[in-house]
Order: sequence, then C-alpha cells, then structure tokens
Amino acid sequence: SSDTTPLLNGSSQDRMFETMAVEIEQLLGKLTGINDKMAEYTNSAGVPSLNAALMHTLQRHRDILQDYTHEFHKTKANFLAIRERENLLGSVRKDIESYKSGSGVNNRRTELFLKEHEHLRNSDRLIEETISIAMATKENMTSQRGMLKSIQSKMNTLANRFPAVNSLIQRINLRKRRDSLILGGVIGVCTILLLLYAFH
Repeated sequence: SSDTTPLLNGSSQDRMFETMAVEIEQLLGKLTGINDKMAEYTNSAGVPSLNAALMHTLQRHRDILQDYTHEFHKTKANFLAIRERENLLGSVRKDIESYKSGSGVNNRRTELFLKEHEHLRNSDRLIEETISIAMATKENMTSQRGMLKSIQSKMNTLANRFPAVNSLIQRINLRKRRDSLILGGVIGVCTILLLLYAFH
C-alpha cells in the first residue's frame, strides 16, 4: 500500500515462488506428455485418419498448452524483473540511509565548511584589492596636491613680481617721455637757431 514497502518481503516468498514455479513446470511437463500420447493415439493405425473432431480436439489442447507455457514464462520473467528491481531499490535505499546517517552527513558538513572557507578567502582577497586601490588613490591625490601647491606657489611668486615689473615699465616710460621732451627741445632750439642764422 505504501511506496516504501517492498513488493517482495524476505526469502520466504522467494522460496514460495521457486516451489510454485517447479510445480507448474512439472504440471506443464505432464500436460505435454499427455498431448504427446494423444498425438500418438491419433497417428496409430486403428484410429480413422479422417476423424475431424479428434484432430480439432488435439489441436485445441496443443494451443492451450502453448498458451499456458507462454503465460508461465511471461509471469516468471515479470516476477524476476520485479524482484531484481526491489533488490536494486533496496540497495539504493540502504546507501541513501547510510549516507544520511553516517559519513554522508560528515562529508556534507565538510563540504559546507570548505565552501565557507573558500567564500572567506574570496572576501579577504577582495578586501585586499580594495585596500590597495585606496592606497594607490591616496598616493595619486597626495602627488596631485603637491603639484597644485607648487603651481600655487609659482602663481604667488609671479603675482608678487608683477608690481615690480609694472613699476619698472612705468619708469622706462617716464624716461622715454623725458628723453623725447629733451630731444624735442633740442631740435626746436636748433631749428630756431638755424632760422635766425639764415635770415641774418
């Protein structure tokens, strides 16, 4: 009635099956002998050879014997297949139960521990990679900050130098203007003197 209950229980049913098979084979052997005797009787000289009812009866008995033999061998093969299947399923069930109850559970736990250890190693590797990336980023930011400080100092230096340059340029422009005025005055005086000399 249940899937877990085997169809064939114990060696007693196997012995019963073997006993019944032997008995049926003996009965089939006796029936075969009777059919052979019937065939000998119909082929004897004292029996009319044209008796259709007798031949029909003999053929009918042969057909019945053949059907019985065929059904017996078919049933025996089915029973042996079922018994082999039950033995195979029983061994599989025993293996599963032993795996669950004994070393199978330990192997499962060991496998789970190994997987957890592998996950932890992967996490450590990822953390180390993240830390190395953070350190490289920190070094890059430090170098960039140094570059920005140097640029800022250069800009401050240039800004401090610009007033001196402006004052120098203003002094140069003042000297140019003074030189231009002096040169213009000298040219004007020389022109006036030349005109005065020409008219006198």
